[in-house]
Amino acid sequence: MIYEWLFIWVFLGSIHADQQYYDSSSCSSHEPHQPPGSRYNCSSSQNSSCQTFLVYRAQHKFQTISQISELFNMDSHRLMLKSNNVSSTLQVLSIGREVLVPINCSCSGKFFQASFSYQIQETTTSIPEIACGVFEGLVKSQTVFNENQFEFQVGSKLDLPLKCACSDRFSTSEMKYLVTYPFVLGDSLDILSEKFGILTQDLLAVNHLEPKATVYPKTTILVPLNSEPFINFSVSDSQPPGPGFLPTKTVDRIRSAKLRIMYFVGSVIGFCLLLLALVVFGIYVKRMRIWRGERLQSFTTQDSPSLISYSPTMCSPQWGKPKQSSTSSCLSPDLLIGIKYSLINYSTEDLKRATKVFHDDNKIGDQLYKGLIREVEVMIKEIKFEESKRVIDMYSKINHINIVTLHGVCYGESEHSSSYLVFEFPANGCLRDFLSSQSCNLHWRRRIQIAFDIATGLHYLHFCIFPSTGHVTITSKNIFVTSNLRAKLANIKASKANDPIQPIQSLNTSEHTFRSTVISEKANIFAFGVVLLELISGREDMDKKLLIDSIGFLGGKEGGGGCIEQLKNFMDPCLKGNYPLADALCLAILAKTSLEDNPLHRPSIDDIIKVLSRMVDHN
Repeated sequence: MIYEWLFIWVFLGSIHADQQYYDSSSCSSHEPHQPPGSRYNCSSSQNSSCQTFLVYRAQHKFQTISQISELFNMDSHRLMLKSNNVSSTLQVLSIGREVLVPINCSCSGKFFQASFSYQIQETTTSIPEIACGVFEGLVKSQTVFNENQFEFQVGSKLDLPLKCACSDRFSTSEMKYLVTYPFVLGDSLDILSEKFGILTQDLLAVNHLEPKATVYPKTTILVPLNSEPFINFSVSDSQPPGPGFLPTKTVDRIRSAKLRIMYFVGSVIGFCLLLLALVVFGIYVKRMRIWRGERLQSFTTQDSPSLISYSPTMCSPQWGKPKQSSTSSCLSPDLLIGIKYSLINYSTEDLKRATKVFHDDNKIGDQLYKGLIREVEVMIKEIKFEESKRVIDMYSKINHINIVTLHGVCYGESEHSSSYLVFEFPANGCLRDFLSSQSCNLHWRRRIQIAFDIATGLHYLHFCIFPSTGHVTITSKNIFVTSNLRAKLANIKASKANDPIQPIQSLNTSEHTFRSTVISEKANIFAFGVVLLELISGREDMDKKLLIDSIGFLGGKEGGGGCIEQLKNFMDPCLKGNYPLADALCLAILAKTSLEDNPLHRPSIDDIIKVLSRMVDHN
């Protein structure tokens, strides 16, 4: 039976070896003497060429029409201004903003290509950085390697045959353009069809994809259009995967029978190694649990705060009651402690250059600055020397998608001088500024996703770190928004020995931990309710009372109009009424219950996550 399946696999591979449709293989892999990187086939006898388009996304170095035109060796900017509805070539585009680039696509040999050149700027630049970074997967690394057989150095010009195709390849008069579109993380065929106003079935047919096919970042797809392309920017950007969902990987189309056999043999060997690894891992976990059970009794929070850490796979919430994190972590404590020593050690000069000597223009909060280090935006927090040790120890236990990452540290010259911590800086800044900006494009489902992200981050801090040594002040200014419009918690502080509550003689250690967790959770739930009202209304809670009074109509207080009309008036005008009224009412009620005066009447973080997760799934 195995040989029969192997024969079918190799036979199908030989049929499709020369048919380059959607290719899910890695953009960055390249080795000498490998087959050429995938491109779209053509027939040299047709001598076909056409004017078409490709999609490019603005980056830090290429953020204006002028810079993008220069990147693509274009002499005239008029076509790009018209195609992208931009008034000036110097207008700064937001990072990730999609731009239509007109190109000339021609048949060269047996592949379509749009020929461009790129001059190497830095000695550290590699082929994958150019192909998959600068040009976002519009050309494969292997193609660049095969087209440029010389030693790469600063000043050298690379020939880049970018991927494209002409519509006459499909012999249909209705199709005028095939636009080359590079995928980014979270893209889907449904979102792409909305952006260009075409049917998903047409995308599947042109690219020879099956329904519900999986697509990957740094790969391209052809978008069939019967008129000049126009991108609908009102469609939200690439949608990140919902909670509990991970994409699966399809099988790459291999161009030769020999490679398919090698992949088959490699898969069998890999499966055997995986089984062996699982057996060894199971034995290791079992022994670790026994060892940790014996050792835990001799540990206290004060004696060794950094030796007990959380394993993300071991924290599973049980709805309806406060919980403590499992102590049977499957990760070595020494490994987790070692995270703090992998931080980048910045110099004071690095931070001065990044912030223009801590200029006020770069100040974004109390003792908080934004800066640019090695072309990456970061947040720089000034902090006392003695507190920096506690914060670093705390962050050695944190690894969560909804909490900003600590990149590095700059220690003060002495224990009496300030230190600096360097964090990632999500591209869209803090949630408060983003909601207040005129360019705010937070659609309803994005707001629900952000609320879910905040709740998930809070649950992690409360129940998935043992012992719980961190606390965070939840405000819209301490929540940051990424380029994919996901939320991250920031300004997480290290608790001192007596924070948030001193243990008293009548409480043992476990009772004190439970009581502290409950008090901290209920306080954060109140703050979460305020942020939820800001997400719904777009307004800022200036005096910690304005928004709470504004939803009095949910409790039966008198006001102009009925409850539903008052709710509509409370909603953010930027939404323009594009939201399910039932969902809006549900979120408003959830916020109101979170703001109850009696902490015991507020919902638990688990209850909040249950409500929001269902809303995320339905949106």
